[in-house]
Amino acid sequence: IGFDGSHMKTALGMGWGETECLVKKLLRNEADIIGSTSKPIVATKFTPSPARTTVQSVVEACEKSKERLGVESIDLYQIQMPDIVKPMRFLGFDKTFDEVYWDGLAECYHRGLVKNVGVSNYGPTLVSECHEHLAKRGVPLASNQIAFSLIGRHNGEQETLDRCNELGVKVLAYYPFAMGLLTGKYTAASTGTSADSMVVNSHSLSTSRRSVFERQDLERYANGDGKLIPKGGVTPLLRTMEKIANIHDVTVAQVALNYIICKGAIPIPGARTAAQYVDNMGALGWRLTEQEIFELENEADDLGFSFDGAGFKRSNAKFVGYGMERWSLE
Repeated sequence: IGFDGSHMKTALGMGWGETECLVKKLLRNEADIIGSTSKPIVATKFTPSPARTTVQSVVEACEKSKERLGVESIDLYQIQMPDIVKPMRFLGFDKTFDEVYWDGLAECYHRGLVKNVGVSNYGPTLVSECHEHLAKRGVPLASNQIAFSLIGRHNGEQETLDRCNELGVKVLAYYPFAMGLLTGKYTAASTGTSADSMVVNSHSLSTSRRSVFERQDLERYANGDGKLIPKGGVTPLLRTMEKIANIHDVTVAQVALNYIICKGAIPIPGARTAAQYVDNMGALGWRLTEQEIFELENEADDLGFSFDGAGFKRSNAKFVGYGMERWSLE
C-alpha cells in the first residue's frame, strides 16, 4: 500500500521505539518502489517522564527517534500529553516541566532536527500558554492532537478546537470514529444498515481484537445500559448519519470523518485493511451542509452522553505503569 494521501504516525512510547524502527523499514520499502512519487509525512512523539527534566533530554530523545526512523528531519515532533507522570506525587514531588519541554521542542526546531512541533491532549489554557511561549522563541506551534468526534465534544474538546482555530494551530483528531462506534460496525443490525454501505460492519464486538474491558465499555455505548447510557446507545445518531450518507452516496464512516473536517480539524483514523484506507479517503472532496452539521450535532447531543474512550484507552487518561494518570482539557 502506498502512502499517497496518508501519513505515518508513531511515538517513542509505542514499544519503546520499536514502532519507529518498523516505520524505518516501511520508509525503505516505499523508496524502493520504482516510479513512486509519494513522500510520507512522519510524525512521532516523546512522553513526559520523571527522567526527562531538561531541554537537552528532549533533544536527545528527538535525536534517538530521528535515528530509529532513519530520516534527516522529523516532519512533526510532538509532546504526548501534559506533564502528569508523577509517581512520587504522594511525597510532594509534583513539579511540572511543561515549559522545559516547550523549550526542548524549540531547540529541536532551531537545530533542524524537526520541521514542525506539536502537542497532544492540551486544553485551551495550556495550548495558549505553549503557543505564546514558543512564539517568543520564533517557533510556530503546528498542531494539538486531541480526541474529537461527533460524540466526543463536551469534555473541553469543542472549546479546545475553537481556541486552536483562533490561534492557527491545527487540531489532529484521534478517535474520530469513537473507537468504531461511529462506523456502525457494532450496531449495524439495529440500524437496519445494509452490509454494502459500511466497510467494517461484518465485525462485532464479540469477534474484535479489543480487550475484554474495551468490549464491555463499547457494548454500553453501542446499545445502552439504561443507567449511564440510555437504552439504544448511539443507534439514533447512526440512523441520522445513515440518512445523510445516503444523500451524499457515501458511507457512515465517511460522514463521521467529513464532520471533523468541516469543523476545521484533521481526523487521523486508523486503517487495518486496504479497504478501510480507501474508505477513509472517501471522506475527502465533498462537504456536509451547515444544516446537516446542525442536525448531526443536535442528534448527538440528544443521546445524553459523551464518549471518553473504552477500557484503558481513554481520551483523558493514560496508564503509566504505576496506575492511571488523568488530565482535563481546561
